[in-house]
Amino acid sequence: QVQLVESGGGLVQAGGSLSLSCTASGSIFSINAMGWYRQAPGKQRELVAREARGGSTNYADSVKGRFTISRDNVKNTVYLQMNSLKPEDTAVYYCNAQITSTTKIAYDYWGQGTQVTVSA
Repeated sequence: QVQLVESGGGLVQAGGSLSLSCTASGSIFSINAMGWYRQAPGKQRELVAREARGGSTNYADSVKGRFTISRDNVKNTVYLQMNSLKPEDTAVYYCNAQITSTTKIAYDYWGQGTQVTVSA
């Protein structure tokens, strides 16, 4: 009933840039927060960046100053601009959204994941 569709992953050299986008659609009543998580093989999924209601943002220490999250509430879309990429940024990146559906039930929805690979 609610879907998150991601785009923008790919292969880039260290020091390069990449942009991700994620659009939510379906039976949406409201979106309280949207953000990005990433997961590498054998590691736990970790928060990269998140923007909540009111525009407050949170970033992982490892990406501060390099990544920027932005959100378009009209388009139900969240973006992640990634600059100065490092090999350790290599992971599958997942879009996440805290969404209240038209049934008035809140739930964390996830995108399908997009691979970001940074070569040395």
